[in-house]
Amino acid sequence: MFPERLKALRKGRDLTLAELAVELNKMNEDNLTERLNSGPQIGSWERGINTPSYLEVLKLARFFGVTLDFLVGNSYGVRDLSDLFAMNTELSMEGHILNGQEREIIYGLIKSYLRGKYPLETQDNDDSDGEVTLPLH
Repeated sequence: MFPERLKALRKGRDLTLAELAVELNKMNEDNLTERLNSGPQIGSWERGINTPSYLEVLKLARFFGVTLDFLVGNSYGVRDLSDLFAMNTELSMEGHILNGQEREIIYGLIKSYLRGKYPLETQDNDDSDGEVTLPLH
């Protein structure tokens, strides 16, 4: 699971292997590791040929802003996306922190898409008047 997640995160940021290595090497100022990363090294991680050390995985998690559990493929069941949008934590996409209005718009787009794709499953629970509101907990 780790190789797939690493590759997806890297491609999601539109980084080459060499570019990711450069970014990780900048993090060496935090004294996480003393060895410099390289594109071929990261490629071997993505192909599952080699396994990075704990410190390298920690560095990757910090760079991508994900948890170690996520990066290594641990899963804790299904999470409801509406819970994510309702939480008070900041959400970002491609480096842009979403404000309240953007969160509500994106939540509405996702909700509308799902209502269109699965109309019978969502109509039974739909008592709204067409207004999209974020769930509150």
